[in-house]
Amino acid sequence: MVVAPIIDSDIRKAYTLPSKYYTEDTLFSEILSKFPNSFHFAAHISQLEVNNIIPLPQLENILGEAMIITKDKKIRCLSNVCTHRGMLIATKSCNLRTLKCGYHGRTFELDGCMKNMPEFTDVENFPTDSDNLREFNLKIWNGIIFTGGEQFFDTVIEELQSRIGWMKIDSFEYDESRQRSYEINANWALYVDNYLEGFHIPFVHGDLHNVLDYDSYKTELFEGGVLQIGIANEGEVCFDLPKSSPDFGKKIAAYYYWIYPGLMMNFYPWGLSVNVVSPISVDKTRIMYHGFVGEKSMLGKGAGGDLDKVEAEDQEIVEATQRGVSSKSYERGRYSPSKEKGVHHFHRILTYSTNNDF
Repeated sequence: MVVAPIIDSDIRKAYTLPSKYYTEDTLFSEILSKFPNSFHFAAHISQLEVNNIIPLPQLENILGEAMIITKDKKIRCLSNVCTHRGMLIATKSCNLRTLKCGYHGRTFELDGCMKNMPEFTDVENFPTDSDNLREFNLKIWNGIIFTGGEQFFDTVIEELQSRIGWMKIDSFEYDESRQRSYEINANWALYVDNYLEGFHIPFVHGDLHNVLDYDSYKTELFEGGVLQIGIANEGEVCFDLPKSSPDFGKKIAAYYYWIYPGLMMNFYPWGLSVNVVSPISVDKTRIMYHGFVGEKSMLGKGAGGDLDKVEAEDQEIVEATQRGVSSKSYERGRYSPSKEKGVHHFHRILTYSTNNDF
């Protein structure tokens, strides 16, 4: 049964997300149960140049699965759970010819097939297919590896390809020094809300405001996501766009992509910063950053210059907002039609997916 929309399609008439979406445990669990329908960032192919086995702890809360990426002749996404007693097989990235559980020594090929198990010679009807590691859906676009469901995948990739397909993302290099993990005392959706509007930049991010032309900041909506385009102020770092780019001639400082539910891919002249939003509980969220560098000479410059400072400023705001929406005096607000189109789009997707089956 299709339920009437909670968020009006006309942003001029709409009220924002009810506070219960940020505060109720039952609703939080219901929303999280739909996350496996969507696709999620797993890794970049450059990470497999050093290690052919990469665990994906960032997806455990999101998908309810412990997973690994492996590479031999083929790249695969496999269960990271030993089929003997459930121990995690790989707890850190490594470069090995086989997978071996450190608990009781069960080994697997890199394609997930069980290879050997000590002290099991007398076990009847062993091994069977259930002793192999489960393989999960995996897709690769321009060097970025995704796993999870199919929801919105085609429309998102079409958008990425048409807008930034000219970027040599597959040649970017993984920079481990740019990896971060932050735990914040706020609901995951509040973090997404904050990301999806540049409205707060002059009030919260002074340094970033000096780099970006606030009046030219642009938000575009597409099925399953939002693109925010930051235009550089005069003299600030921007992309050297090819003529094939639909933005050729513009001073683009950053492309900020959000993909439902909690994937953020931020493209700067130096490369790509990925934010993975991982809900822990109704009022606690982990944010994981991964950095992939394409042009080292651009590091530390422009809109992507000091991401740690921007993150700290956002966290302070989001945590204070969590306390605010938890107050009995707050229920819903209104949207700015000119500045909060992205937030409105997110709320429409979230409430529809919660009340209806995609």
